[in-house]
Amino acid sequence: MQVPQNAVIAVADGEKLSLFENEGNALDIKLRAIPSDEIDGSKIPSGARHSSSAANPDDSQQDEDGFSNGITEMLNRQVLDGKIKNLVIIAAPRTLGEMRKSYHKQLSAVLIGELDKDLTGHSVQAIEKALEAA
Repeated sequence: MQVPQNAVIAVADGEKLSLFENEGNALDIKLRAIPSDEIDGSKIPSGARHSSSAANPDDSQQDEDGFSNGITEMLNRQVLDGKIKNLVIIAAPRTLGEMRKSYHKQLSAVLIGELDKDLTGHSVQAIEKALEAA
């Protein structure tokens, strides 16, 4: 995947978010960690209930889905504020699916690509290689 200089890369799962910026260029990706805004993990997806049963996700799954929605809200806000011009999202498959439900049309417009892989906790070099291979 070609990732332009200064593109923001969000690496997430249902519990953790890491943001990076590409200091390199589209052909030579060099990621630098950048701080993220606070994530509001209380955003329970619509239709979800707080009680657990066989038909409903357990509380930990609801917490992960809420965190995923909080990530998307923060990214939407940064895109709308003009802080993110190009975005790549790398997330665990379930997290990515939850996030997609809440993409703002402006976020979709700046989204260069997505990788449905869980790379949270991996080294910067591993993330760079995954981007280059995509």
